Amino acid sequence: MATTERDYYDVLGLSRTADDREIKTAFRRLARELHPDVSDVPDADQRFKEVVEAYEVLSKTETRRLYDQYGHAGLKRGGFQPSHFDFGNLSDLFSAFFGDDLFASAGGRARRRGADLAAGVEIDLVEAARGTSTEISFQVAAPCGVCDATGAEPGTKPSTCPTCGGAGVLQHVSRTVFGELVRSQPCPGCGGRGQIVEHPCKECQGTGQRLELKTLDVDIPAGIHDGQRIRISGEGHAWSLGGGAGDIYVLVRVRPDPRFTREGNDLFSTVDLTMTQAALGTRASVPTIDGETELEFAAGTQPGEIRVLRGHGMPVLQGFGRGNHRVLVNVVIPRRLEEDARRLLQEFEAKASPDAYDAPEGFFDKLKSAFR
Repeated sequence: MATTERDYYDVLGLSRTADDREIKTAFRRLARELHPDVSDVPDADQRFKEVVEAYEVLSKTETRRLYDQYGHAGLKRGGFQPSHFDFGNLSDLFSAFFGDDLFASAGGRARRRGADLAAGVEIDLVEAARGTSTEISFQVAAPCGVCDATGAEPGTKPSTCPTCGGAGVLQHVSRTVFGELVRSQPCPGCGGRGQIVEHPCKECQGTGQRLELKTLDVDIPAGIHDGQRIRISGEGHAWSLGGGAGDIYVLVRVRPDPRFTREGNDLFSTVDLTMTQAALGTRASVPTIDGETELEFAAGTQPGEIRVLRGHGMPVLQGFGRGNHRVLVNVVIPRRLEEDARRLLQEFEAKASPDAYDAPEGFFDKLKSAFR
């Protein structure tokens, strides 16, 4: 993350009470100043990335609330990943955030990008703990190889749209009491392309695209949470008649594991002990995300006790360390007793001293221990 140490509000020069309009205005101003195409500041490239990342977080209600409450650590736990933008110019940058019409007044047709794609994968909890790679297949609009994505039959070329002069947009200027108001809209003559194809390519019917089946390997990082998405840049639909490709957003679903319950990076499970095992002490095998492990339980182990296996939980996504694994002791009481067993229990109850049931920790103390 580019701004691991810097406060996002400081990056944009804003107070923490800034509203959406102030955030957007600050971002536009700094992006114009620091974009590598126009800035001669030595560290402009790094500062520009910081500005884009800060805007990504503060312009969205969910990520801003998470950042305000928990800072950078909260964003990491929430699975936030700064986008990796590759903008050729300022028009591309602002079009990505604010739409293509913003730069229609610049007199040039902004380089557009194709539509994004959605895909989904399912993995096991163990795979989520270790990280894995899985394959996805999908149909995507790719540039036509016959016409080289121009949409024109080989041997011919598209012509410049006479309506918009190749800009792809038309401007309407109206005068108001506040001054001139410029409104832009896609050119109806070329559909916003800036070009007219008089001899369409027979392979793609003039669209410059064709559908193809594509297969990708998706690397799923260790510690990912159920419902998080992975963004793969530039693998979505291609824009008709050239331009950049969209992205793919892969929804990751983590199948429940009947052995564990996951809360954040911590895992919870139970171990069953008979009442005699709990009273006399025993060793029992318990499952962990790394495999079976054997725990020793002292004589007098009480129901509801928690054994904490530190560092045996889920890895911290895009961070260091692992959560803990908490094992809850469940003491199993027999529901049916043979006559001899009942008699032995009655004899034990008659001979047991009051000190045998002395509990140093009460019920509410156990609850506090469990939450700790």
